[in-house]
Amino acid sequence: MDELGNENVDLELEQDQEDLDALDNIVVLTDQDGTDTEFEFLDVVECDGKEYVVLLPVESADDGEVVIFRIEGEGDDETYVGVETEEEASKVFELFKEKSKDDFNFVD
Repeated sequence: MDELGNENVDLELEQDQEDLDALDNIVVLTDQDGTDTEFEFLDVVECDGKEYVVLLPVESADDGEVVIFRIEGEGDDETYVGVETEEEASKVFELFKEKSKDDFNFVD
């Protein structure tokens, strides 16, 4: 250890990398009012020729309730739009459950 205490630098860098790795699947969405909300990205599901993103709100992750948005546009112009009906959301969620049954424990 030198007089600046560089012995701890490697540990701090490793911790920072772990923090970055944990944030790899975090998406921050901004609503029309300018409010940012963090979500954990879970998956993209295709249903009836449309793509949907399944997200878990970070602040209420313990609740286990996901949010489903329809993906519109591509690349930098990609936007997430709320699903229009409960039927649409349920259909997408059922596909997500089937696709992810080995990764998550679903409670009905």
